[in-house]
Amino acid sequence: MIDFIQQFSPVTQAFIATLFTWGVTAAGAGLVLFTKSVNRKLMDSMLGFAAGVMIAASFWSLLAPGLEMAEQLGHTPWLTAVIGFMGGGIFMRLTDNFLPHLHPGLELSQSEGVKTSWQRSTLLVTAITLHNVPEGLAVGVAFGAVAAGLPSATIGGAIALAIGIGIQNFPEGAAVSMPLRREGVSKWKSFMLGQSSGIVEPIAGVIGAVFVLSMQNVLPYALCFAAGAMIFVVVEELIPESQQEQSNIDLVTMATMIGFSVMMILDVALG
Repeated sequence: MIDFIQQFSPVTQAFIATLFTWGVTAAGAGLVLFTKSVNRKLMDSMLGFAAGVMIAASFWSLLAPGLEMAEQLGHTPWLTAVIGFMGGGIFMRLTDNFLPHLHPGLELSQSEGVKTSWQRSTLLVTAITLHNVPEGLAVGVAFGAVAAGLPSATIGGAIALAIGIGIQNFPEGAAVSMPLRREGVSKWKSFMLGQSSGIVEPIAGVIGAVFVLSMQNVLPYALCFAAGAMIFVVVEELIPESQQEQSNIDLVTMATMIGFSVMMILDVALG
């Protein structure tokens, strides 16, 4: 796999990797073509697993390389990390505050962002799309970092990040398509809406790669920014959604730890 992807430019690498992550989102949404629902414990466990993957990816694939690069470039590492990390969280908070969206499992009256007349289906898609942005950006920045030639950035690490994000995208696609199907939306429309939430990842991936290639001095900030944005999504959305059912909390917690372990293994083994 590594030899195959190395023959392309960094921007193309980012595009291919995020096409993969989008494809896994579509695979998750595709469950709706075969069933109207997924067992609640299974869905909560998948969301917990996704949270663990994102937490691990935020450190092993983004923050740790960002700190190393900051030091190599003569920055103050802790200051660079804090500025980038908090910048990512603040960006997501502002976007979350203004973009109309509805988290899966909630009533239409509980939608967030500015008031709008958008349909429930649109609001559900925008909710998942919102947190797919930092995921695509993270992959793009990771591949752009490899092109910068800094020792802490490796093609294996970038691929590991794409694989990890792809794995955790599976339940996200299902989290959009399944509720729509239960509400009477056709199988095909539910699938199309579910997979469409991942379209933003290739776009964000290309933007991230192009940005860091043109402004390599901000690369450590960009890596930490992506980490902060991903942690915001985990704490604000994935963990609360996965633990709505009190009886599933212990199961979800273990699934989160397993997700963290899987992503850590991927990053250490490939990176």
